[in-house]
This record gives sequence, structure tokens and C-alpha cells, in this order.
Amino acid sequence: MQMLINSQWVDASDGQCIEVRNPANGELIDTAPKGTLDDVRRAVEAAQEGKRRMGRLPAHERAAILFRVADALEKNEHALGELLARENGKPVQQTRAEVAVTARIFRGFGEEAKRMFGRVVPMDAVPGQERHLAMTIRQPVGVVAAIVPFNYPVELYAHKAAAALAAGNAVIAKPPSECPLTLLKIAAIIEEAGIPAAAHQMITGPGAVVGEYLAASPDIQAISVTGSTATGRHVAELASRNLKRVHLELGGNDALIVCDDADLEKAATAVVLGRLARGNGQICCAVKRIFVEQPAYDTMADILIEKARQLKVGDQLDEDTDVGPLISTSAAEMVEASINDAVRLGAVIGAGGHRRGAFIQPTVLTRVPLDVKLFNDEVFGPVAPLVAFKTVDEAVRSANHSPYGLQAAVFTRDVSRAFDIAYRLHAGGVIVNWSSALRVETLPFGGVKMSGYGREGIHDTLEEMTYQKTIIVHNAFSGNSESDSG
Repeated sequence: MQMLINSQWVDASDGQCIEVRNPANGELIDTAPKGTLDDVRRAVEAAQEGKRRMGRLPAHERAAILFRVADALEKNEHALGELLARENGKPVQQTRAEVAVTARIFRGFGEEAKRMFGRVVPMDAVPGQERHLAMTIRQPVGVVAAIVPFNYPVELYAHKAAAALAAGNAVIAKPPSECPLTLLKIAAIIEEAGIPAAAHQMITGPGAVVGEYLAASPDIQAISVTGSTATGRHVAELASRNLKRVHLELGGNDALIVCDDADLEKAATAVVLGRLARGNGQICCAVKRIFVEQPAYDTMADILIEKARQLKVGDQLDEDTDVGPLISTSAAEMVEASINDAVRLGAVIGAGGHRRGAFIQPTVLTRVPLDVKLFNDEVFGPVAPLVAFKTVDEAVRSANHSPYGLQAAVFTRDVSRAFDIAYRLHAGGVIVNWSSALRVETLPFGGVKMSGYGREGIHDTLEEMTYQKTIIVHNAFSGNSESDSG
């Protein structure tokens, strides 16, 4: 495939390519250009005219483009879902669902484009200003760079690109090098939907080249990144040189607190769906640390172990597969090393624990010491470590003892207890009686601490990608200030 620069499909300027392979078997699917500095410079230059064209489009025309994109995504859901499964490794029923969510996001931002309201501000609240009229409007920031991760590339791209386009910005997107193909197909859909020239571009290539230039360029007004905390820090440092807007959705080490009065069957199901199966465990807000109140610990562990053993691991294109390969063999090796480290320090494998190539058997670990890597670092894979606690205060302290704060969850039948725990957890979101890996596009999503800053969501992202302008009409009202009662 080729990449999209200034509405032209092109190869890298030096002809180099990235090989995109199926992580399950190493099969070569296709290649993508390995973008160079010259390539990204050309894209940024073209985006300056793209932002002017996009900024001149009225809201209804921007909305119509996004609606056409949504329609095309729905029409091509199966083909796009299959391609995403092949290059990413997630089971095909999950990748089709991701494409469906992406269509909803584009349609949602199309609707929101028509609701970018300002407000009228009363000037007569200030003595001497009674005759003036003030109003605010929201305007696009200019050019938005979108850095997209491998785990949910299509959905997370939409949260950035659809929002930026709805607000009237130009977009330069950098897909993940591991799985750029589906996004390149979507870029073609956006071109066919009638986007103005150079208003939407997509450059494939290494982050050290493409991503760094976009972060540092003074001609980029905002950058949105979903990725590791290390990547986010680096991007923020580069962007700060030009005081551009930065939105960071970074790593997480999300805690689940299971109280002794919880529905343990439901709690175990939430762990399976929110960590072991969905996304092959490669989700930033997945359940990564499970704290279970002592009286319920053994029962919770038994239920979870049994459910984990029932998961089918295999070909991601098989409709019956629950867990596919991780994004690469090296990624799986890192997860395996974390499991082995925990076992060496005293953890007990209740289910799984094995690696085959890029595949990790869904793993449940019990009796896990708190000082293991699994509890202190973000581990991207289908691993569920359980720890017992005696008091809620102890569980909250342990959960908060992390540099991350993306999402968290709590299971209890006591509403007051649920709100108390949710209030005290240091996280951007807390889910009661379900997994932390719950994200709905209409709600604000983002973290605190080393999990980043800013919020994504159909309304909230538009706030991130526009600025508020105040307009004052001096002496808008003539005559005396007394009302004419007739």
C-alpha cells in the first residue's frame, strides 16, 4: 500500500517499506511506506492549505463528510474487520466490532459538529459596560497530528481524526507501524467522502522520524497521542518548545477491588472480558491488578480459573476464537518474562502461564506478592494477578500506590461503599460492578498522574481541538439604559 500526502497516494521518498506480517504465523500481508523526514515535511506544508480549506467548510458540510465516512465503514465492516484481525492479531469478531464502533464515532462527531455552540455573555454585569454586547465562538486550532497505537488502531484513530475534522481542523495521522493497513484503507474512504485537498493525510513510518517531527513542528497546532507513558513524555517535551496543545492518553495499571459481598460470578466474567479475552489483554484500561477481600478470595480465584481455562486460543480469523496472538512474538516474550518473575517471587499459576510464539495462554496468578512487575508496571497481555486484602482502606491504598491512574473498578452490592471507594481511587474513571475496560464514546475518557491528561469523548474532544474566541461589539445598544416599556 501507499501513504496519503496532499491527496496523493505515494511511496516513501527513498522507496523504503515496512513489512506488515500476521503475528500468528509471520505471513507477509502487505507493505507500507517507511516515511522519511522529507515526506513528513511535505505533509505538514500541504496541511497549511488543508486547514484553510477545512476551516472554511460550514458545519453541515463537515457533518455530511463524516456521515458518508460512517456509511462506508458500515458497508465495509466485514472486509475491514478481517484485514485488521490479520495484521493486528485480535479475534475477528472483536475487530469487526471495532469497525462498527468507529462508524458510530464518525457519525457521532458529525452530529456534534452541528452543536459547537458559543454563548452570549451579559456585559451589564459590570458597571459602565451596559451598552456593549459580548459573545463567544469556538474555532479550530489548525492542524492536528494524531499518533495512533497498535492495540485499537481504528477506534482510537477515529477518536482523534473524526473529532479534529468535525471541529474544522486539518489532520495528519500516523498509524502504528505494526498494523497500518486498515487505517490506510480508511484514509481512502475519507478521500472518497469528499474531504478538501490536504485536509486529511496519513503518513506511515517510524515514530522516531514521523512522530518526532510532528511533535516538534511549529506548524502543527495540536497533537493527540495514545501510547506508552515514555512516548507521551517525549512528545510533550518536544511539543512544549512551541507551546502547542498536547492530549495524552497513556499507560494504565488499572485496579479492580472485589468486596466480599460482590457478585463473584459477574466479577470473574468482567475480568475475563476486560483482561483475558478482549484485545488479547492489550488494553490500556484493562483490569491489571485484582484485589479481592479475604473471605471471597478463594471462591473468586476458583471461578476465574475455570473461566480462563474455557477460553479458546488460536487463529484470530476463526469465528470461535476468544484469544489471538499478541502484536508480536517479542511482546509475548515480555509478558512471559513478567509471569515467570511473579512465579519466581512466590505467585502460583492457576491457569495458563504458557507461551507459543506470539500466543500467551490466558493466565491467572494467585498469591501474588505486591512487589512483582505485574503489580508495578503495565503488562500488556492476558494475565490476571490476584491479591487478597483485609480492609477496604488497605485495598484503596494498594490500588493508589501506582504512578498510573487511567481507570479502576469496584465490585460490591453496597451502593454507599461503591461511591466511597470510587471517590477515593486516584483514576480518571471508576466503573462499579463491571470491568475497568469499559469505554463509551459519549463519555469523557482519560487519566491522571502518569496516565496522561486531556479527555476524549464525542463532546469533550471537540473542546480539546478548538479554542474559545471572545467577540465584543462596543456600543451595541444605543440610547439610555432604561428599558422602553411602551
